[in-house]
Amino acid sequence: MLGDDRSIHLLRKSGGRYRAVTSQADWPSYNGQTSGSRYSPLAEITTSNVPRTVPKWIFSLPNTSRLQATPVVVNGVMYVTSANECYALDAGAGRQIWHYQRPRTKGLVGNAAGGINRGVAVAGDRVFMVTDHAHLIALNRFTGALLWEIEMADWHQNYNATGAPLAVGRLVVTGTSGGDEGVRGFIAAFDQVTGKEVWRFWTVPRPGEPKAETWQGKGIAHPGATAWLTGTYDPELDTVYWPTGNPSPDLIGDDRGGDNLYSDSIVALDAKTGTLKWHFQFTPHDVWDYDAQETPALIDATWQNRPRKLLVQANRNGYFYVLDRTDGRFLLGKQYASNITWARGLTPEGRPIIVPDMEPSLEGKRVCPSLEGASNWYSTSFNPATGLYYVQTNDKCGVFTRTPMEWQAGKGFMGGSFKQAPGEPAQRILRAIDIQTGSIVWELPQTGAVDSWGGTLSTAGGLVIFGDDSGALMAADAATGKPLWSFQTSQIWKASPMTYMFDHQQYFAVAAGPNIIAFGLPEDRPD
Repeated sequence: MLGDDRSIHLLRKSGGRYRAVTSQADWPSYNGQTSGSRYSPLAEITTSNVPRTVPKWIFSLPNTSRLQATPVVVNGVMYVTSANECYALDAGAGRQIWHYQRPRTKGLVGNAAGGINRGVAVAGDRVFMVTDHAHLIALNRFTGALLWEIEMADWHQNYNATGAPLAVGRLVVTGTSGGDEGVRGFIAAFDQVTGKEVWRFWTVPRPGEPKAETWQGKGIAHPGATAWLTGTYDPELDTVYWPTGNPSPDLIGDDRGGDNLYSDSIVALDAKTGTLKWHFQFTPHDVWDYDAQETPALIDATWQNRPRKLLVQANRNGYFYVLDRTDGRFLLGKQYASNITWARGLTPEGRPIIVPDMEPSLEGKRVCPSLEGASNWYSTSFNPATGLYYVQTNDKCGVFTRTPMEWQAGKGFMGGSFKQAPGEPAQRILRAIDIQTGSIVWELPQTGAVDSWGGTLSTAGGLVIFGDDSGALMAADAATGKPLWSFQTSQIWKASPMTYMFDHQQYFAVAAGPNIIAFGLPEDRPD
């Protein structure tokens, strides 16, 4: 057990089982709340006092390098992961409470083979995480004991898993990685108590099924379109919104003519059954690896003088989108990257107007944005007080080269390679986008190699906190972009910050290299 009643003061007994009751003090899932907005109502740390912020504790995960997890905090306990490992920590001191570990899978291909895991979901007395070989497990959140395990897909067929699951009612929802290795993507929901699969939505149809006609050729056999990033959930609509990945092979579309549904899309699914309600595809027939694995934010706002349920995303392809999340209707699309060459705009329906002769070639084709995208999976955030959406942007072009190949088990299936456009400057810029117009209200250029992957957090204290390309964790004024505070970690960012309250004190924390670092205001001491 924890040995510290501060960690369990918000437990309630229900049906003979204890149920964790989260509050605004918690950060209960990968994106905080299920809306995906990465916004916190905590306001102890403000624009006025953030310059006083100091490190409070550091916890290092042994035998790890660049963590990609977002810490989750529930009832004073923090849960952090690396591949096949989960730690429970005292969120106030960084003290280890328990540690679960299992051996890494040998012979694995894909991102999980490099040790990537992005975190957990917490519900009741359970912690849920994926393993590197595409299993889903449930741990007792007080002891770390394994409660159940289920295989989601056969890792021998190039499946792996890296994403943080999402707790939805009595279910836990997740997907797998492997889109660069030619697997068939899916999103699946499992019973939290038993691990039994309740539903599965395949992101690519089988031949003969509806929308299979959007795959012309043999490419439908190894189609990709995986769902490796955490989705979002609207409890009022009882709808799960999940972003999907690129089609396979990434950089060659010869054997997959057509739009290739439901790759590069948002799919809206009935939370109880997994039935498709609607979809919106950002990049039909993608040959630049512009997947849609950027967290969508669910925002309730006034739109053109009436209340509306919105979904917004800064897509990897360089365009910012606003959709009506009740039916998927396209409302707004606007370029937010400095340079886009693959398309010359969007139609009134939101479909890209493709520029001819921009596909990867044997000699190499210069295309903007780069393969990493104008943005990527690192987190965006939205502040309802400012009405601004904060996104880390890569102003960068690249050379895309195709390499014909056949799918093989145990091998990658990119269909080519990529490099930065030689002799061209690149820069990482934090941009604040007005969701009503798509206009950039302010931007904060950064100095670095444009190879960091840190995201953003916004708070009611008027702050946007982000991983600067220089290796510093920074805080800026959410309304103006004015830099207010920084702490140099000397790490290349691969994770996004979060915030929580412990013993009436606000902290924000982030994974920096192999470390979890928590920050807060200094304690007031008498002279």
